[in-house]
Amino acid sequence: MAENQYYCFVAGLPDIFFDSTKLPFTVDEFGEMLEEVLANEDKKLVDKYFLKYDNENLLAFLKNKNAELNKKGKISSEEIKETIDSIEVDFPIQNPEIPPYFEDYIRLWLDESAHDENKLWEDLMSEFYMDYGRESKNKLVSGWFELNLNIGNILAAIYCKKYGLDVNTVIVGNNEVARLIRENPNVRDFGLSRELEYFDTLQRIAEETDIYERERKIDRLRWDWLDENTVFDYFNIDFIFAYLCKLNILERWVNLNAEEGERIFRQLIADLKSDVSVSNE
Repeated sequence: MAENQYYCFVAGLPDIFFDSTKLPFTVDEFGEMLEEVLANEDKKLVDKYFLKYDNENLLAFLKNKNAELNKKGKISSEEIKETIDSIEVDFPIQNPEIPPYFEDYIRLWLDESAHDENKLWEDLMSEFYMDYGRESKNKLVSGWFELNLNIGNILAAIYCKKYGLDVNTVIVGNNEVARLIRENPNVRDFGLSRELEYFDTLQRIAEETDIYERERKIDRLRWDWLDENTVFDYFNIDFIFAYLCKLNILERWVNLNAEEGERIFRQLIADLKSDVSVSNE
Protein backbone atom coordinates (compact mmCIF):
# COMPACT_ATOMS: atom_id res chain seq x y z
CA MET A 1 0.00 0.00 0.00
CA ALA A 2 1.33 3.44 -0.95
CA GLU A 3 2.37 5.77 1.84
CA ASN A 4 0.29 8.83 2.60
CA GLN A 5 2.01 12.02 1.50
CA TYR A 6 1.50 15.34 3.28
CA TYR A 7 3.03 17.78 0.82
CA CYS A 8 1.32 21.02 1.88
CA PHE A 9 1.53 20.31 5.59
CA VAL A 10 5.23 19.42 5.61
CA ALA A 11 6.11 22.27 3.25
CA GLY A 12 4.59 24.69 5.75
CA LEU A 13 6.52 23.39 8.75
CA PRO A 14 9.31 25.69 9.96
CA ASP A 15 12.79 24.20 10.17
CA ILE A 16 13.97 23.29 13.65
CA PHE A 17 17.55 22.74 14.76
CA PHE A 18 19.09 21.14 17.81
CA ASP A 19 20.60 24.41 19.01
CA SER A 20 17.46 26.49 18.41
CA THR A 21 16.47 28.66 21.36
CA LYS A 22 12.83 29.20 20.39
CA LEU A 23 9.93 26.89 19.64
CA PRO A 24 7.78 27.39 16.54
CA PHE A 25 4.96 25.80 18.56
CA THR A 26 4.67 23.38 21.47
CA VAL A 27 4.46 19.61 21.21
CA ASP A 28 0.83 19.81 22.32
CA GLU A 29 0.03 22.33 19.60
CA PHE A 30 1.76 20.18 17.02
CA GLY A 31 -0.23 17.18 18.22
CA GLU A 32 -3.45 19.11 17.65
CA MET A 33 -2.28 20.00 14.15
CA LEU A 34 -1.60 16.34 13.41
CA GLU A 35 -5.10 15.37 14.54
CA GLU A 36 -6.47 17.47 11.70
CA VAL A 37 -4.21 16.33 8.86
CA LEU A 38 -3.12 12.73 9.42
CA ALA A 39 -4.84 9.70 7.99
CA ASN A 40 -6.19 7.28 10.61
CA GLU A 41 -3.41 4.71 10.17
CA ASP A 42 -0.78 7.42 10.64
CA LYS A 43 -2.56 8.84 13.69
CA LYS A 44 -2.17 5.45 15.33
CA LEU A 45 1.60 5.66 14.88
CA VAL A 46 1.75 9.11 16.45
CA ASP A 47 -0.53 7.95 19.27
CA LYS A 48 2.15 5.44 20.29
CA TYR A 49 4.44 8.37 21.01
CA PHE A 50 1.93 10.15 23.25
CA LEU A 51 1.13 6.98 25.21
CA LYS A 52 3.98 7.85 27.57
CA TYR A 53 1.66 10.37 29.23
CA ASP A 54 -1.08 7.76 29.58
CA ASN A 55 1.46 5.38 31.11
CA GLU A 56 2.26 8.02 33.70
CA ASN A 57 -1.44 8.56 34.36
CA LEU A 58 -2.23 4.87 34.72
CA LEU A 59 0.48 4.40 37.32
CA ALA A 60 -0.63 7.53 39.17
CA PHE A 61 -4.25 6.35 39.16
CA LEU A 62 -3.34 2.88 40.42
CA LYS A 63 -1.48 4.47 43.31
CA ASN A 64 -4.18 7.03 44.04
CA LYS A 65 -7.59 7.14 42.38
CA ASN A 66 -7.85 10.83 43.20
CA ALA A 67 -4.49 11.70 41.68
CA GLU A 68 -4.34 14.64 39.29
CA LEU A 69 -3.57 13.23 35.86
CA ASN A 70 -1.32 14.71 33.21
CA LYS A 71 -3.54 16.57 30.75
CA LYS A 72 -1.34 15.45 27.87
CA GLY A 73 -2.69 11.93 28.27
CA LYS A 74 -5.57 10.97 25.99
CA ILE A 75 -7.09 8.28 28.19
CA SER A 76 -9.37 9.76 30.85
CA SER A 77 -9.56 8.71 34.49
CA GLU A 78 -13.04 7.32 33.77
CA GLU A 79 -11.64 5.14 30.99
CA ILE A 80 -8.82 3.95 33.23
CA LYS A 81 -11.32 3.07 35.96
CA GLU A 82 -13.56 1.22 33.50
CA THR A 83 -10.57 -0.75 32.27
CA ILE A 84 -9.53 -1.74 35.79
CA ASP A 85 -13.11 -2.70 36.67
CA SER A 86 -13.36 -4.89 33.56
CA ILE A 87 -10.10 -6.66 34.34
CA GLU A 88 -11.12 -7.29 37.94
CA VAL A 89 -14.16 -9.27 36.76
CA ASP A 90 -12.40 -10.81 33.73
CA PHE A 91 -14.59 -8.89 31.32
CA PRO A 92 -13.17 -8.13 27.85
CA ILE A 93 -11.87 -4.60 27.38
CA GLN A 94 -14.11 -2.90 24.84
CA ASN A 95 -12.32 0.43 24.53
CA PRO A 96 -10.04 0.39 21.43
CA GLU A 97 -8.06 3.33 22.83
CA ILE A 98 -6.63 1.15 25.60
CA PRO A 99 -3.26 -0.29 24.50
CA PRO A 100 -2.96 -4.06 25.03
CA TYR A 101 -0.08 -3.82 27.50
CA PHE A 102 -2.31 -1.85 29.90
CA GLU A 103 -4.21 -5.06 30.61
CA ASP A 104 -1.02 -7.01 31.37
CA TYR A 105 0.25 -4.24 33.60
CA ILE A 106 -3.02 -3.83 35.51
CA ARG A 107 -3.38 -7.59 36.02
CA LEU A 108 0.10 -7.68 37.49
CA TRP A 109 -0.67 -4.69 39.73
CA LEU A 110 -3.86 -6.36 40.99
CA ASP A 111 -1.89 -9.47 41.91
CA GLU A 112 -1.06 -8.84 45.57
CA SER A 113 1.86 -11.25 45.50
CA ALA A 114 3.56 -9.06 42.87
CA HIS A 115 3.82 -6.23 45.40
CA ASP A 116 5.81 -8.50 47.72
CA GLU A 117 8.53 -8.84 45.08
CA ASN A 118 9.67 -5.21 45.43
CA LYS A 119 9.04 -4.54 41.77
CA LEU A 120 10.04 -1.18 40.33
CA TRP A 121 6.68 -0.37 38.77
CA GLU A 122 8.01 2.55 36.74
CA ASP A 123 10.65 0.29 35.17
CA LEU A 124 8.05 -2.37 34.49
CA MET A 125 5.82 0.16 32.74
CA SER A 126 8.80 1.30 30.68
CA GLU A 127 9.48 -2.30 29.70
CA PHE A 128 5.89 -2.92 28.60
CA TYR A 129 5.76 0.36 26.69
CA MET A 130 9.09 -0.09 24.91
CA ASP A 131 8.27 -3.64 23.88
CA TYR A 132 4.91 -2.44 22.56
CA GLY A 133 6.52 0.35 20.55
CA ARG A 134 9.15 -1.98 19.10
CA GLU A 135 6.38 -4.16 17.68
CA SER A 136 5.28 -1.37 15.33
CA LYS A 137 5.31 -2.32 11.66
CA ASN A 138 6.71 1.10 10.85
CA LYS A 139 10.50 0.75 10.76
CA LEU A 140 11.25 4.26 12.01
CA VAL A 141 8.79 4.08 14.91
CA SER A 142 9.98 0.65 16.04
CA GLY A 143 13.59 1.79 15.63
CA TRP A 144 12.94 4.89 17.76
CA PHE A 145 11.59 2.80 20.61
CA GLU A 146 14.50 0.39 20.21
CA LEU A 147 17.01 3.25 20.33
CA ASN A 148 15.58 4.69 23.54
CA LEU A 149 15.36 1.28 25.16
CA ASN A 150 19.01 0.65 24.31
CA ILE A 151 20.18 4.06 25.51
CA GLY A 152 18.48 3.61 28.87
CA ASN A 153 19.73 0.06 29.36
CA ILE A 154 23.32 0.69 28.29
CA LEU A 155 23.78 3.79 30.45
CA ALA A 156 22.12 2.08 33.42
CA ALA A 157 24.38 -0.95 32.98
CA ILE A 158 27.52 1.19 32.75
CA TYR A 159 26.66 3.09 35.94
CA CYS A 160 25.73 -0.08 37.82
CA LYS A 161 29.01 -1.68 36.86
CA LYS A 162 30.91 1.45 37.86
CA TYR A 163 29.40 1.48 41.35
CA GLY A 164 29.39 -2.28 41.90
CA LEU A 165 25.63 -2.75 41.65
CA ASP A 166 23.73 -5.67 40.15
CA VAL A 167 23.31 -4.87 36.45
CA ASN A 168 20.38 -7.25 35.99
CA THR A 169 18.20 -5.28 38.41
CA VAL A 170 18.03 -2.25 36.09
CA ILE A 171 17.72 -3.79 32.63
CA VAL A 172 14.26 -3.56 31.09
CA GLY A 173 12.77 -4.90 27.87
CA ASN A 174 13.41 -8.07 25.94
CA ASN A 175 15.38 -7.12 22.86
CA GLU A 176 18.78 -8.43 21.79
CA VAL A 177 20.73 -5.67 23.55
CA ALA A 178 18.93 -6.30 26.84
CA ARG A 179 19.61 -10.02 26.48
CA LEU A 180 23.33 -9.49 25.83
CA ILE A 181 23.70 -7.18 28.82
CA ARG A 182 21.97 -9.71 31.08
CA GLU A 183 24.21 -12.49 29.78
CA ASN A 184 27.45 -10.48 29.97
CA PRO A 185 27.16 -8.20 33.03
CA ASN A 186 30.87 -8.52 33.85
CA VAL A 187 32.23 -8.10 30.32
CA ARG A 188 33.73 -4.65 29.70
CA ASP A 189 31.42 -3.82 26.79
CA PHE A 190 28.64 -6.28 27.70
CA GLY A 191 29.34 -7.90 24.33
CA LEU A 192 27.86 -4.90 22.52
CA SER A 193 30.70 -2.94 20.91
CA ARG A 194 30.56 -5.05 17.75
CA GLU A 195 26.78 -5.34 17.79
CA LEU A 196 25.81 -1.69 18.23
CA GLU A 197 27.37 1.14 16.25
CA TYR A 198 26.62 3.78 18.89
CA PHE A 199 27.84 1.80 21.91
CA ASP A 200 31.22 3.57 21.99
CA THR A 201 29.45 6.93 21.77
CA LEU A 202 27.27 6.06 24.75
CA GLN A 203 30.32 4.87 26.66
CA ARG A 204 31.98 8.26 26.13
CA ILE A 205 28.78 10.05 27.10
CA ALA A 206 28.63 8.04 30.33
CA GLU A 207 32.05 9.44 31.27
CA GLU A 208 30.74 13.02 31.11
CA THR A 209 30.60 14.33 34.69
CA ASP A 210 28.49 17.39 33.93
CA ILE A 211 24.85 16.22 34.06
CA TYR A 212 23.65 19.04 31.80
CA GLU A 213 26.23 18.25 29.13
CA ARG A 214 25.60 14.53 29.44
CA GLU A 215 21.88 14.95 28.83
CA ARG A 216 22.58 17.28 25.90
CA LYS A 217 24.84 14.69 24.31
CA ILE A 218 22.24 11.95 24.75
CA ASP A 219 19.62 14.09 23.05
CA ARG A 220 22.10 14.99 20.33
CA LEU A 221 22.55 11.27 19.69
CA ARG A 222 18.79 10.89 19.40
CA TRP A 223 18.52 13.88 17.06
CA ASP A 224 21.33 12.60 14.81
CA TRP A 225 19.74 9.15 14.70
CA LEU A 226 16.47 10.70 13.50
CA ASP A 227 18.34 12.62 10.80
CA GLU A 228 20.19 9.54 9.62
CA ASN A 229 17.04 7.46 9.45
CA THR A 230 14.92 9.97 7.55
CA VAL A 231 17.42 11.06 4.88
CA PHE A 232 15.08 10.04 2.06
CA ASP A 233 11.82 10.88 3.80
CA TYR A 234 10.33 14.23 2.88
CA PHE A 235 6.55 14.33 3.06
CA ASN A 236 5.52 11.06 4.69
CA ILE A 237 4.64 9.97 8.22
CA ASP A 238 8.28 9.11 8.96
CA PHE A 239 9.31 12.72 8.42
CA ILE A 240 6.41 13.90 10.59
CA PHE A 241 7.16 11.40 13.36
CA ALA A 242 10.82 12.44 13.36
CA TYR A 243 9.77 16.10 13.47
CA LEU A 244 7.57 15.35 16.49
CA CYS A 245 10.44 13.61 18.30
CA LYS A 246 12.81 16.49 17.53
CA LEU A 247 10.25 19.05 18.64
CA ASN A 248 9.92 17.24 21.96
CA ILE A 249 13.70 17.32 22.42
CA LEU A 250 13.81 21.00 21.53
CA GLU A 251 10.90 21.83 23.84
CA ARG A 252 12.66 20.15 26.71
CA TRP A 253 15.80 22.26 26.33
CA VAL A 254 14.02 25.52 25.60
CA ASN A 255 12.00 25.04 28.79
CA LEU A 256 15.08 24.05 30.78
CA ASN A 257 16.93 27.12 29.56
CA ALA A 258 13.97 29.30 30.50
CA GLU A 259 13.84 27.76 33.98
CA GLU A 260 17.58 28.21 34.41
CA GLY A 261 17.33 31.80 33.25
CA GLU A 262 14.58 32.48 35.77
CA ARG A 263 16.60 30.81 38.53
CA ILE A 264 19.65 32.97 37.76
CA PHE A 265 17.49 36.10 37.61
CA ARG A 266 15.94 35.33 41.00
CA GLN A 267 19.39 34.66 42.43
CA LEU A 268 20.64 38.01 41.11
CA ILE A 269 17.68 39.78 42.70
CA ALA A 270 18.27 37.97 45.99
CA ASP A 271 21.96 38.89 45.91
CA LEU A 272 21.09 42.49 45.11
CA LYS A 273 18.68 42.67 48.04
CA SER A 274 21.33 41.14 50.26
CA ASP A 275 23.87 43.75 49.15
CA VAL A 276 21.39 46.55 49.81
CA SER A 277 20.67 45.22 53.29
CA VAL A 278 24.36 45.02 54.11
CA SER A 279 25.03 48.56 52.87
CA ASN A 280 22.12 49.92 54.93
CA GLU A 281 23.55 48.37 58.04
